[in-house]
Amino acid sequence: MGYQSAHSAGLVKVMALFSGKAMIEIDGKRRLLREGEESPEGVRLVSSNARGAVLEINGRREDYALGASYGGRFAQPDVREVRIARNNQGAYITVGSINGRTTDMLVDTGATSVAMSEVEARRLGIPYRIEGTRSGVHTASGFANAHAVTLRQVRVGDIELANVEAVVIEGDSPRQVLLGMSFLEAVEMDVQGTVLVLRSKY
Repeated sequence: MGYQSAHSAGLVKVMALFSGKAMIEIDGKRRLLREGEESPEGVRLVSSNARGAVLEINGRREDYALGASYGGRFAQPDVREVRIARNNQGAYITVGSINGRTTDMLVDTGATSVAMSEVEARRLGIPYRIEGTRSGVHTASGFANAHAVTLRQVRVGDIELANVEAVVIEGDSPRQVLLGMSFLEAVEMDVQGTVLVLRSKY
């Protein structure tokens, strides 16, 4: 499923998949495309979900899987894996990093996006009041004011994603960063006994 782009014999690599958008690497440059959006290189994202993306290149539409490289020849993707042990409370907690700064993370499939308290956001140096968009979220304690932001980088073990959607919740809760679906949609999850395995293909 290779192609010759209008500007060069380009290499397209599917880096991350989300509902309605995808992270695509084109000739070494990462582009976060939304459905209907076209990159400067002429690659248009027709549709995207956690299973795959449909890209249009030079008028031709093809399905692209997460982690595969196209252009010239097929390249077998590297599979990166993170194993997280379940604690005594039944939670999966690990250490990761956001924008290069280390933080504790709680895997939460019930969270729409990565979420953190404003206390943690300040510690991580996230300018949520300047760059964020005011919003609100429903928590276990009720409705809370929040700020929607885009994180430049989120890393768990060897799995790293760029431009990850997140919310910063006013106050000091949650105590740990919630690793929600804006990150988890881009990885495969597999429970093996008391261990949660995350796999990402680059």
